[in-house]
Amino acid sequence: MRWLRDRVLPREVRQRLRLARGERVLAHAPSAEGTVVATTRALHLADGHAVPWQHIDRARWGDGGLYFTEEGTGEWFVAIEAPRRLAETIHERVTSTIVVSRHVPLDEHSTGEASDTAEERGFRLVARRPPGGSEISWRIHVDEGVDPDDPRLAERAPAALATLREQMGV
Repeated sequence: MRWLRDRVLPREVRQRLRLARGERVLAHAPSAEGTVVATTRALHLADGHAVPWQHIDRARWGDGGLYFTEEGTGEWFVAIEAPRRLAETIHERVTSTIVVSRHVPLDEHSTGEASDTAEERGFRLVARRPPGGSEISWRIHVDEGVDPDDPRLAERAPAALATLREQMGV
């Protein structure tokens, strides 16, 4: 009955979690530091730090664990050898917070319109919403190799954002 044991969150882990009302456990896996838990609202690390899904910019698996970037904090690594359902849960939860994601090129000959391809260097406009929430927050992610102080960025971003918001109704 190992499969059943893998689905049940250990009592001591459940007691340390501070779940909000209505927050449910979706998946968990042991890490080098303790159990990592994915809930309907956040990724709960073994040290007690909870990262809301809408604050995780990128997440990837490799070299024996999870690498993810938390907005405003930086990159994290959590050593998890057997993620089981945790990997797919993290992917699904992070992806579900993205309402809109569009790339805008900075190239001189571009129109400044948002596009779905990242063929040219520029920036990405991303609208995200917390699970179960209605408030949308917008973020600008500058492509690698683009200077965040490039005056074209300051010039194109507001117009591209206004156009995208009008097109998408958000």
